[in-house]
Amino acid sequence: MQAETLFSKIWQRHHILTDEDESLLYIDRAIAQENTYHAFVALEAAGRRVLRPRQVWCFTDHYVPTTGRAQGLAGIPVAEIRGMVEKLQDYARRHGTHLYGIDHAQQGIMHVVPPELGLVQPGMALIGNDSHTSTHGAFGCLAFGVGASEFAHVMATQTLWQRRPSTLRIRVDGRLGFGVSAKDLILSIIATIGADGANDHAIEYAGTAIEALSMEGRMTVCNMSIEAGGRAGLVASDDTTFAYLEGREQSPRGAAWERALDRWRALRSDGPAVFDREVRLDAATIPPTVTWGVSPEHALPVDGCVPDPSRAGDERREAQWRTAIDYMGLVPGMALTDIAVDRVFIGSCTNARIEDLRAAAAVARLGKAQVPTWVVPGSQGVRRQAEAEGLDRIFTAAGFEWRDPGCSLCTAINGDQLAPGERCVSTSNRNFRNRQGPGGRTHLASPAMAAAAALHGRLVDVRRLGAPD
Repeated sequence: MQAETLFSKIWQRHHILTDEDESLLYIDRAIAQENTYHAFVALEAAGRRVLRPRQVWCFTDHYVPTTGRAQGLAGIPVAEIRGMVEKLQDYARRHGTHLYGIDHAQQGIMHVVPPELGLVQPGMALIGNDSHTSTHGAFGCLAFGVGASEFAHVMATQTLWQRRPSTLRIRVDGRLGFGVSAKDLILSIIATIGADGANDHAIEYAGTAIEALSMEGRMTVCNMSIEAGGRAGLVASDDTTFAYLEGREQSPRGAAWERALDRWRALRSDGPAVFDREVRLDAATIPPTVTWGVSPEHALPVDGCVPDPSRAGDERREAQWRTAIDYMGLVPGMALTDIAVDRVFIGSCTNARIEDLRAAAAVARLGKAQVPTWVVPGSQGVRRQAEAEGLDRIFTAAGFEWRDPGCSLCTAINGDQLAPGERCVSTSNRNFRNRQGPGGRTHLASPAMAAAAALHGRLVDVRRLGAPD
């Protein structure tokens, strides 16, 4: 038998047929947010209904406010935004799909709640109407984002036409140093290979540093595969994965659990399997990392300096750097730790899980916020656990604002956004121009680094704060 990669094994198990250069794949489950109502509109216009409604899961996250939640839909002041939430909820109820609406006890971000439910399992093929569906590849499954028309096709047929991507294995071996997290790791990867370095590739993350990550850390890494141009990101399932999944609401139980473990343990890349490309990094060389520009590839060690465009190496990159530096209001050569910030955001599908909030709280307890700082848990489940552990009290004692679950300032389409020219340290995944509001300036960082910036009102190396408990 030919040696296979993890990606190939999953692809082949879901492959139905090939027509020219596209394959028809069976899709196990589909997850949706408010914009998916367009797919429901298309479905009904074609005179169709959802084929397997219990395999479709709808979440309200992008458009829900993170304050005033007690008022429910009435608490959304903008009619257009309120309409987006209402439409998804109405269509989900009409078609009998799962719905985690604004008032649901497990409401939250569509890339945070499904793992909490045990909905995402090794070997699955999962799609979502959001590019960061790649997050779920942390569970050893094939997960990727699609548009409204593709989502409608899945709802109507439980299948999807796709071109098979190439494969890229990124090995990170060794041990991450003090103050270095999964967010620093993925920012360093993107800075190394570039924002288009994984174009048309499914990325498998491997190596001892990846294996040492928690499931939360693996989700952070897979989440930002898209920022490297990847089609999907995967990590082979192991005992860490199984321990996370055991006993969750949608996980197999009893004899079914044992049978599932037997299948899942076989879902690994074969030793001799050949990837189209390979990249290797040494974990020990990765420092706390922050972005300076308008792309996740504009990432540097926090103790570095804003780059000099004249040293970019080619005219295209030089022009990009000059434009980015101008937009960000920076000066070439200035130390990153000299950059003062106006606001800090701790949240998003990248870094709003309980492990992220624990890391931020460990820093927050060391001082008081010097700038407005929002902490937005990724789900009601994360919120409840954080409050049970007293993390919310640590944040509020430090002057941070504790908010309701949602995408919040990451998407800036829910009432939460930066003012023009306002500079924010954010634990989200994108620092594009205007991403967090027209004229807003974003620096991506880990939860611990973001909390440190809140305490000092500027970018700061979290390692300089000592070793919190």
